[in-house]
Amino acid sequence: MMVLITYDVNTEDSGGRRWLRKIAKQCVNYGQRVQNSVFECLVDATQLKKLQHCLCEIMDSEKDSLRFYYLGDKYKSKIEHFGAKPGYDVEGALIL
Repeated sequence: MMVLITYDVNTEDSGGRRWLRKIAKQCVNYGQRVQNSVFECLVDATQLKKLQHCLCEIMDSEKDSLRFYYLGDKYKSKIEHFGAKPGYDVEGALIL
């Protein structure tokens, strides 16, 4: 299923800046950054629960916010892109 993950981390102190980097690193392990604090992740239910648990352990629930938008398996018809950054095929070949 396609899940859109957004986050807002308070970076007023060094701890917040560190958490911001850790959250981004974890999201990169599961998906593609599409904007600064927005990731598109193609995951199964087990991967999603693992990622949610990991991110919730990193964040400060008093200051930070995480949002998960569930686009499902038919996500291609639910995403429109306009502007500078090109889209990508998450199910396509990955060339390193």
